[in-house]
Amino acid sequence: MGKILGAYVLPHPPIIIPEIGKGQESKAAKTIRSMKQIASDISKKKPDTIIIVTPHGPLFTDAISILYEDKLVGDFKKFGSEEIYFEIVNNKRIVDNIIENASYKDIVCAKIDKEFASDYDVDYKLDHGALVPLYFIKKEYSDFNLVHMTYGLLSPIELYKFGMVLKQVIEESRENIVFIASGDLSHKLTKDAPSGYNARGKDFDEMIVKLLETGDREGLMKIDFNFAEIAGECGLRSIMIMCGLLDGYKTISEVISYEYPFGVGYCVSYTEIEGTSKDNMLLDKLIKHEKEKMQRMRENEDEYVRLARESLEYFIKNGKVMDISTDINDEMIMNKAGVFVSIKKDGKLRGCIGTVAPTEENIAKEIIRNAIKAGTEDPRFYPVEEDELERLKYSVDIIKEPEEIDTIEKLDIKKYGVIVRKGYKMGVLLPDLEGVDSPEEQVLIALRKAGIRPDEGYILERFEVIRHCG
Repeated sequence: MGKILGAYVLPHPPIIIPEIGKGQESKAAKTIRSMKQIASDISKKKPDTIIIVTPHGPLFTDAISILYEDKLVGDFKKFGSEEIYFEIVNNKRIVDNIIENASYKDIVCAKIDKEFASDYDVDYKLDHGALVPLYFIKKEYSDFNLVHMTYGLLSPIELYKFGMVLKQVIEESRENIVFIASGDLSHKLTKDAPSGYNARGKDFDEMIVKLLETGDREGLMKIDFNFAEIAGECGLRSIMIMCGLLDGYKTISEVISYEYPFGVGYCVSYTEIEGTSKDNMLLDKLIKHEKEKMQRMRENEDEYVRLARESLEYFIKNGKVMDISTDINDEMIMNKAGVFVSIKKDGKLRGCIGTVAPTEENIAKEIIRNAIKAGTEDPRFYPVEEDELERLKYSVDIIKEPEEIDTIEKLDIKKYGVIVRKGYKMGVLLPDLEGVDSPEEQVLIALRKAGIRPDEGYILERFEVIRHCG
């Protein structure tokens, strides 16, 4: 019977590698000491295989990706270091068992080999999310095989189930295994942080550190992805998989260090398994929690959001457009306006289609049309399927009349959306979007969407919206 020797949460900033930091790494001295401590601990445990989950390999919305070459290789050339190179044997037997068992849970795993990487234009080499932890571990211990995977943009419940798959595969093997959840916390902790500043970043990190310290896996699993997105993190999904891995175990956890010398949160923690636990109902609790959260959201929908949701649900289930209910309010029947319908799934955009000017005889029909298009015709996504409907969150923006402006200084990203026009090309961006932090960024995104170069002459317009959120 295989055994989980320990589970670790480790950051992955390349700058803490001396050959890359060139002295700057001294600012993260606590993190470096902690990484060396973890490496020493792993060396004493002598695992047969290390399983590492990272955010920075091939990332898919609907699948976990797992490297499938016989030998896993990687280097730090893109970070300016030519001399560091790793080549580690891939434990493909474990990988095959993970993929097979995950399929029984309806979790898709993509096997990333050279051929797949070429077909889908992704990398089949070790990314820095794995390389940075491995740099420290390899200095202490190298007699291990590796399994490298990148989490998918799945729901918390799916991530937890995948962690449970890993647990099952490990226990059914004959190997001693260490698990590493690679990920940095908020990237928005200071004004000079790489992703800008957001005050919620500190709140997010404090929450994560406390929950890791106390071993509160239920609390970690209930962190809202919208909150995580505002914080600009990359480690939560790795941690959620770790929570599933530890399902049914009694554990003891410790946060060894936390700091943010470069505006990004670096947390180093470990979890030791003390035995099994009779309280093995967390998955049921999570499923119940998700259902209750969605039910509350549905109960609080206004007429605009409800119409958007019911329009898409009816179309997906029946293959035709629904009739307008007779109890729709007068404003939606008597007025015309452009409408954007946005759909999110598990905190990530799942579709967004809209019109800046009315194309239908009233707002109700505009909502119906654009809700269906957002769910089935957004070219960035595959069409929504019926089994996704209960996990979707909707928002509806009613577009007010745009006005032309002569300078970017007249924009306010919270108040105004933006339209850029050049001939037949047009790009639109709604106001108050997560991750858009300045008017300049707002305009650049709209220009990219339109295919207009920033140095071209273009017309700039602003508009306000009435936003209805689910």
